[in-house]
Amino acid sequence: MILETRRLILRGWRDEDAPGLFKYAKDERVGPAAGWLPHTDVRYSRAVIRTILSKEEVYCICLKGNRNEPIGSIGLTLEGSSERPLDEGTAELGYWLGVPFWGQGIASEAAGEIIRHGFDDLALKGIFCAYFMGNERSRRVMFKCGFKHHHTNLESKIPMLGETRVEYFNYLSFEEWKCNKTKFL
Repeated sequence: MILETRRLILRGWRDEDAPGLFKYAKDERVGPAAGWLPHTDVRYSRAVIRTILSKEEVYCICLKGNRNEPIGSIGLTLEGSSERPLDEGTAELGYWLGVPFWGQGIASEAAGEIIRHGFDDLALKGIFCAYFMGNERSRRVMFKCGFKHHHTNLESKIPMLGETRVEYFNYLSFEEWKCNKTKFL
């Protein structure tokens, strides 16, 4: 499936996206803020595409002018895990964006479309989204999209980084989105 916004194409990841993924995912300002290690080479990026980013409802973010260059990733996790359980009909939104594209409203635009897709096309009843303490960019995107604080985990474990951090979970219900979607974005 391909989703579009005014400036963006959201499409599935492909093996040939590995060099573009590596270009932005190697930056130490990106991955650790989201809980993952910077990519070390194109082979590692290709493995991430095949094992993580190729999942259902995970999209490569591309600018409309260059739909072949990934500048970030966004997606909905539809199935929870023992560490992050999800009730039926809910999903968790996750995203990241390459540093050169920060501060341009791109993450909010992509998130707005994924949220619309989740509620309109997938009939979700709610979407969670979380950020780690100190990740103010992510916090702003969530609140710009209408998410409200749900709960805080003072000791979220981040196995990839071998750390424990404070994590803030936010929630947007279908009803809240439906009533206020013209206000968000």
